[in-house]
Order: sequence, then C-alpha cells, then structure tokens
Amino acid sequence: MLGLQYFSFADLWSPLFLAGMLLVTAAYFVLIGPLSSRFPGAAPVSFFRRTLFVCGMVALYLAQGGPVSLLGHIMFSFHMLSMALSYLVAVPLIMLGIPDWIWRAALKVNPLRRLSFLAHPVVAALLFNGLFSLYHVPVIHDYVMLHFTVHRLYYMILFLTAALMWWTLINPLPERKMASGLGKIGFIFLNMVLLTPACGLIIFAGEPLYATYSDPDAWAKAMGYCVSGDPAALLKAFGGPTFFGWLSPKVDQQVGGIAMKFIQEFIFASMLAYVFYHWYKKENGQDDREDSGASSGLEGVV
Repeated sequence: MLGLQYFSFADLWSPLFLAGMLLVTAAYFVLIGPLSSRFPGAAPVSFFRRTLFVCGMVALYLAQGGPVSLLGHIMFSFHMLSMALSYLVAVPLIMLGIPDWIWRAALKVNPLRRLSFLAHPVVAALLFNGLFSLYHVPVIHDYVMLHFTVHRLYYMILFLTAALMWWTLINPLPERKMASGLGKIGFIFLNMVLLTPACGLIIFAGEPLYATYSDPDAWAKAMGYCVSGDPAALLKAFGGPTFFGWLSPKVDQQVGGIAMKFIQEFIFASMLAYVFYHWYKKENGQDDREDSGASSGLEGVV
C-alpha cells in the first residue's frame, strides 16, 4: 500500500524514536503517580486527561516517526498531514493532558519566566504561523529537508511555538487571567488568516515548488535521513518519488495545501464554536443575574 512494502520495519516505525516517546510517556505517568507528592498542590489526574496525553503522544509519534513521517518524505500531501498532526492535533492534546500543578512547577524555572512575553497571543500567533509559512518557502523547505540537523531543530522550534500559540486557547493555569470570549474568537480568526497565504501559494502554484518531491536526486538525499541504506540505491531502485505516488507532483502539492487548510479550518472552526457557545452562555448568565438583581431591587422599593 502506497509503496510501504518496499521499506523495512525500522524504516516504517523508527524504533529509536518510538523508544524515546515511550520513555517520555512513562516519565509522565511516574510524575503524576509516584512522584506527584513532590509537587505542591498535586491532585489525582483523571483518566480522561491521561487519555488525552497518550493520544497526543501517539499522534506525534505517527507524524514524526511512524509511517506518516516516511510517506511525508515521498508525497507532499502526507508531509502536510504530518504537519497538521504534529502541531494542530498532538500539541493541544499533550498540553491538555498535563495537569496544572506540573505546569506551575515548570513555569517557576527562571529562563521560562523571562520568556513569558512569547506567550502573548499576537506574538505567539505571529511566531508559529510566520515560521510555518517561512518553512514552506520553496528554497527554505528544500534546504531544511536536505540538512538533517537543521530539519530536527526547525521542527522542535515549530513544536514550541505551536505550544505558545495554543496556550491562549487552552490556558492550562485557571488562576491566570484568561482572554475574554471575544478575545479568543479574534485570536482564532487571526490564526486562520495568517496561515492562508502559505496555503494559497501552495494550492495555486502553476508548477511543483519543491525539489524534494519532484527532483529525483534531491528526493533520494532527503530520503537518506529517514531510511536505512544508500540513497543512490533508492534512486536506482525507484527512480524518484513518482514511483510511489498516483498523483503528479503538482496535484499532490495542491492536495497537500488543501488538506492543511481544511484540517486547520476544521480544528479552529470547532474551537470557535466551542468558545462562542460558552461565551454566549456566560453573557446570558450575567444578564440573567443582572435582571434578577434588578427585579429584587424593584421588589424592595415597592
């Protein structure tokens, strides 16, 4: 299926990365379990919250170490799926899975406190969407894909800026001042707008933009970082990425841009509906209390 049968188990499932993800997950359960007494204000973590964390780790593993990651080096559409899973699905799930008392302990670290300005809604939105858009400028994308160390570093920075962006919507610390319902709605719209130019460039381009998905030599070099064996052997065996795809590079690129925009719109539209619903309920509740107070006052006068 999709040519995955041509690759080894290690190529498909990245055992070292899987081991790292399992260690992080195990550390999470140790922190919320046996070591929780060392944290001030620690409380039992619900099964639902634990499930969110595990689901986030699974999504991140599939996107960055599992078959989706490998396919993301073959087809641009899967690359965009990997991006969406990593930064629009995994990040908020992991953040929601971490209890507030761990967040408080982490944020007491001085370097993190000094960087708190990066979590300002506008700054966070500009950082994540700006870096994401910059990454998909063709010359930068190809450079990052062809240089393994830069690739990993850039992805880590994207993960951190995605967490900053999601902080405004999730607000893991209830005692901290939250953005108003109207402010969150504006923040969601800002994120939806900021990602549009990059997706538009990709969708409406008249030709393939990325050498790593259209040029066999560049593709083989990029593949050399995620599969075992000599890249030259890959090139000799398959001739290039078109061997695996049923779409032309241009159509695959367009599908990737549409998929990314659709997933983003769906996730943020769902958040928008949720925020608007609770904001509306809160406003009506306040109005009801005000009406009740006014009625009581009138009754007292009478």
